[in-house]
Amino acid sequence: MKRTICIALLLLCCFGGGCAAWREGQSRVTEKPFHLYLLAGQSNMAGRGVPGEEDKTAHRRVLVLNQEGQWVPAVDPLHFDKPNIVGVGPGLAFAKAMADANEDVTIGLVPCAVGGSPISVWRPGAFYKATGAHPYDDALERCRVAMQRGVFKGVLWHQGESDSNATDGPLYAERLTELIARLRRELDQPGLLFVAGTPADAFVERTPDVHLVIDGIKAVAEADANVLWVSGAGLGCKADRVHFDTAGARELGRRYAQAVMTKQNVETAKP
Repeated sequence: MKRTICIALLLLCCFGGGCAAWREGQSRVTEKPFHLYLLAGQSNMAGRGVPGEEDKTAHRRVLVLNQEGQWVPAVDPLHFDKPNIVGVGPGLAFAKAMADANEDVTIGLVPCAVGGSPISVWRPGAFYKATGAHPYDDALERCRVAMQRGVFKGVLWHQGESDSNATDGPLYAERLTELIARLRRELDQPGLLFVAGTPADAFVERTPDVHLVIDGIKAVAEADANVLWVSGAGLGCKADRVHFDTAGARELGRRYAQAVMTKQNVETAKP
């Protein structure tokens, strides 16, 4: 009997913090309208910045759907695609800015980025061997869990480094258009907002074919009023010349937020 009690107490000590976070998240889901945003793409969306105190501090009205499908207070790292290297991405700074701009809503993040994944594996049934994931299928499954509690307001996308070559680059606009249409259809939101970010300056400078991806993103945005693009220009980059550093990732998140807020204000102003 004593042994059973000891084990029970040990489990409470080990998991009490996680349970408390889960309970806190569940209570906040029902407080206000719950606006959902899918975070998708590859490593710069997942984040590779080193977390600081700001990134470990939760906002009362920002939640994240964790790996177990539970709503918990959001802190970095949000993603879990490569747990040994994942860090600060744009998602948390985006959500905090959105929450600060509208006190009447709670923001829910659905992290689904997969480091290294080309856009060709963001389709039904596609398997990405490097991480053992089905990027699109896994994201859709998590979106359906999230939709039980909230309403999707947009998709944040950062991807393209893996497609910045002479073979895949020319197909980027077509593939991105197909992905957006498929997500809108699956989530039953024909006009769902989709915001794509461009790569870091350091990557652009060393990758001649990246312009094919950037031009593709801009072309899709020009053709669809509910597709926006945000620039990664001028943001800090890590020594690998691929990934935004912590400050750069935060600022990118704020750029996403500004784009979304501007679009939402325009929508609201329409009769």
